[in-house]
Amino acid sequence: MIHVEKLTKYYGELCAVNNIDLDIRKGEIMGLLGPNGAGKTTTLRMLTGYLEPSSGSIRVKDFTTAQDMLSIKRLMGYLPESAPLYHNMLVYDYLEYVAGIRGLDGQKKAERIKTMVELCGLKGIMHKTIGELSKGLKQRVGLAHAMLDDPEILVLDEPTSGLDPNQIVEIRDIIRSIGKDKTIVISTHILSEAEATCDRIVIIDKGGIVADGSTEMLKMGAGQGKTIYLTLKDTGLTQAREVISVVKGVSHIHEEPSAADELRLKLTISTPDDPREAIYRAIKATDWTLLELHQEGKSLEKIFRELTQEA
Repeated sequence: MIHVEKLTKYYGELCAVNNIDLDIRKGEIMGLLGPNGAGKTTTLRMLTGYLEPSSGSIRVKDFTTAQDMLSIKRLMGYLPESAPLYHNMLVYDYLEYVAGIRGLDGQKKAERIKTMVELCGLKGIMHKTIGELSKGLKQRVGLAHAMLDDPEILVLDEPTSGLDPNQIVEIRDIIRSIGKDKTIVISTHILSEAEATCDRIVIIDKGGIVADGSTEMLKMGAGQGKTIYLTLKDTGLTQAREVISVVKGVSHIHEEPSAADELRLKLTISTPDDPREAIYRAIKATDWTLLELHQEGKSLEKIFRELTQEA
């Protein structure tokens, strides 16, 4: 659906986006993650034609931004971080105005406005002034604006920024609902939102892509650094260290607080291989009682920090 090749953007001598390659498939919800200043918004603005790249190319379906930007814009709905709303207009008047700009008229315009009202939960506020709405409701109006002419691609820049937890869940539900038949690109730095909403996550840092895949793929790729917790009975720390430390991949054994008659250990794993079976067999060969053995992979937050932290 969208093909990005060697995309680069300079602001003077500052390289905001550095030679990125990216393919966004039809029907997926892709999250673009990164710290502030990583290049997320600049990338989205180039995708939507708001900014011209310094070099590189963007192709959407059979159109290129260099030659067919107007055709690409007709395929897209775009919601920037601050929704571009006219605060002195009624919600209904605003949506009708946007529908006219988008070329909708007559019965089609009325049907699309009705559909957006139902989808975005605007029924009770259609005759309120936009300026008197909460930020969450303004975001809903902005989503309705972006989707009014039923675009194939929806680009959302920080759609839940500044919202409270209830509003975040509401916007997330709307995005998941419309994501069933559209291609959606979301920029965010809220990791829990990306994990809950997106099919695929691309992490960008200092203008370059540092990771790309589903949440599970990213966690599997960060195999080193996994943690395994063990709880044992009928043994002491010294004996447990002697048996478990010889298992391949176990780099560190730390005693954790536990009940008086139990020994709880935290094992740090330094290999992408899964050593749980070997650990189990080593313990089985003794007369100890195994009460707990579970693996804790890296969280998306930890992976994000490792990929984007300063050297």
